[in-house]
Amino acid sequence: MSIAKRVVYREFGELPEPEPELEFPPIAQQKVRVQISRKGRGGKTVTVISGIQGKEDEIKDLLKKLKNLCGAGGTLKDDTIEIQGEHIEKIVTALIQWGYRQCKGAK
Repeated sequence: MSIAKRVVYREFGELPEPEPELEFPPIAQQKVRVQISRKGRGGKTVTVISGIQGKEDEIKDLLKKLKNLCGAGGTLKDDTIEIQGEHIEKIVTALIQWGYRQCKGAK
C-alpha cells in the first residue's frame, strides 16, 4: 500500500513523491567475479562473489541458493557474497547455468 493511500489527514505541504526504482542491468550483462580470499579471516578460506547487481531481496535469494548448492554458510557484505570454503568451480558453473554470462574465476 502506497503512502498516498494511507494518509488520512495532512495539514501542510504536499505528499512526498515515491522513490524511483533503480534500473539494474540484465543478468547476462553483469560482470561477475568469483575469487578465493583468506585475508582478515584467520586463515579461513572464503569464496567471494562480487559484481552482482539487483534488488537486495534478489541478491539474498541468490545467496540462499549458493549456500544450499555448496552446503556451506555464507553472508552478504558490502554488495559481495561470501561463501565459506573453496567452491569456485561449483559457483561458476551454477552462475553460468542461471544466466550470468561473464563469470570470471580467479584463484
